[in-house]
Amino acid sequence: MKIDWTKMGHGMHKPFMALATILASVLMTFNPAHAGSVSRIDANGSQITISFDDLVEGASAFSLVGPDRIAIDVQGGKAGRGGHATGIVKGVRQGQYTPNTARIVFDLERPAMVTAGSFSEDGKKLNLRLQPVGQSQIASGRQSFLPPANFRAEPPRKSYSVKMPLGKPRDSVNLPKIYGPNDVNRPLVVIDAGHGGHDPGTVSPHGGKYEKNVVLALAMAIRDRLVAGGRVRVALTRDSDEYLVLEERYGIARRLNADLFISLHADAAGNEEASGATVYTLSEVASDREAAKLAARENKANIINGINLGGATRDVSSILIDLTQRETMNVSADFAKLLHREGSRQMVFRKIPHRFASFVVLKAPDTPSVLFEAGYLTNKDDVAFLNSRDGRARVATGVASAIESHFARKLAMR
Repeated sequence: MKIDWTKMGHGMHKPFMALATILASVLMTFNPAHAGSVSRIDANGSQITISFDDLVEGASAFSLVGPDRIAIDVQGGKAGRGGHATGIVKGVRQGQYTPNTARIVFDLERPAMVTAGSFSEDGKKLNLRLQPVGQSQIASGRQSFLPPANFRAEPPRKSYSVKMPLGKPRDSVNLPKIYGPNDVNRPLVVIDAGHGGHDPGTVSPHGGKYEKNVVLALAMAIRDRLVAGGRVRVALTRDSDEYLVLEERYGIARRLNADLFISLHADAAGNEEASGATVYTLSEVASDREAAKLAARENKANIINGINLGGATRDVSSILIDLTQRETMNVSADFAKLLHREGSRQMVFRKIPHRFASFVVLKAPDTPSVLFEAGYLTNKDDVAFLNSRDGRARVATGVASAIESHFARKLAMR
């Protein structure tokens, strides 16, 4: 059965979605798990020891930069709390990444990577050795470690599994018009106005402005500024009040072979004094709690009546990030710095202007992408600025200047 999620009206399919929710709950897979909990973590200088109270299936390690971190995924593990850290490791965090995987993140004083690792003979300790390196020396991908075969937990067995097709985002969404020079050699930028249709995004308490309308007006202003500049081509994921599944948004950029993808939003905050712009780039591990909460909130745009309309699985996303996206993420981070540099001449940014989180809309593996929060709709000054002709022009000038500088830099390097 093929379901067109994009054109689906929120009310028209509510009975179907409610039924699908019930069936999905009834037919869910049972996964009884047996896992070892993380009982102790000691990070002393270049040596890390992770202890477990029972057997685990294995572990894998990978490095992250900006900020510098090392993440350890423990398969068949349950997360504990904190850990002891000295030397190059300045902090330890734990969390349950999936029901069967514990994730441990080591915050570092400087870039480093795991150079060696092994389990103890009884499988209840994982010993890792760190080596400080330059950022350019950090290798992509994961390093895997397995306990001795006789001391290895068995993966959880499924008693049974029933699959029910709920549909996937279409790859046949009509591609948008490309504006600007009629020259395929010119860089192509795809501007994504967040939310739309039945999903209004943030609703401002100051005048009732909808985020979906605010960011669409900004997207059009940026498009017009870029077209007037004549240096790049530009396309909009939507130019009307239309709902798109998150994967369809970056999917459009990929199908157009875009050179840059920018998703526009306007955030909400519990404190009405919070104001200013922020630029986010992709990371599996959020830079702070606020970034993690924002990503969780924005990623829920795919969920209607409890059904996740997105098609990307956690495993696929993890593989893309680990194996494909390293260079893409570096380019995205470089553009984020440019956006702050050029944009701050036209608008106010937050004290920490560049943050990291796992936004679904940024997960195109081969398209540099940023999510730009232009301001807070809960702040009356930001609302007035973003809804004024002068404010939109200033945002458009700042974003367009960053885009043109980005591609000028690439051309010079070439």
